[in-house]
Formats: sequence, structure tokens, C-alpha cells
Amino acid sequence: MTLKESVLTTKAPAPMPFFSQAIKCNGMVYCSGSIGMEPTSMKLVEGSVADRTKQALTNLSEVLKAAGSSIDNVVKVNIFLTNMENFAAMNKVYDTFFSKEPKPCRTCVAVHQLPLGTDVEIELTAHL
Repeated sequence: MTLKESVLTTKAPAPMPFFSQAIKCNGMVYCSGSIGMEPTSMKLVEGSVADRTKQALTNLSEVLKAAGSSIDNVVKVNIFLTNMENFAAMNKVYDTFFSKEPKPCRTCVAVHQLPLGTDVEIELTAHL
């Protein structure tokens, strides 16, 4: 029987009570979506979509570390933007986190709305 294990770190925003920051299962880490929220204040970082992209990816990096993995082990990324005009600004920051080859598989879609009125949310999957 395969067991799944919840991942929790205080170095990323606490999850709402109905989901985990991440789940480890079968050598993989499945991270919930992260927005550009600062973990101690639990408020969105001010500034641009680039600032919130950086914070979201920093949060996800901390979750991966807590799981025993790292950003270098990411295999799939899903990005949600409320405005595709933010695509280039998001990509510029994204590339600073995923500069090594091979780069992860990725999907980026435009959505109508995201939690707390943010403009970007990112979820990812990594191996241990």
C-alpha cells in the first residue's frame, strides 16, 4: 500500500484547513498552488506580478526543502495568470529559478480570478 505524507513548513504561508502545502507520495512531491504571499504577515507582497512570482516560487522552494527535495528536482509547473500581458514579466523571474537544463514541463493559462485578488498562482510537482 502506498502511503502519502503531508508536508508543512513555517517558511511558507500556512495552508487553509482543507488542503496541505504539499504531499509526498511514491518518490514525488505534489505542491499546492502558491501565491505571492509573505509567510509571516500572510499578506500579498506589494509591487508587480514579478514580485509576486518571486515570492510564490520562494514559498514553493521552501516547501520542497521541507519535503527533502529542491527546485532543481521540479518536473512539472502549472502557472495561472489573470492577465496574459504579465507573461513576459513572470517569465523573467521564472527563469531565475529554473535556469538549469532540462527545464521542467510547464503549462501557463489565463484565468478569470485568483485567491485574494492576486495576479499569479503557481503549483508544481518534483521528485525527491
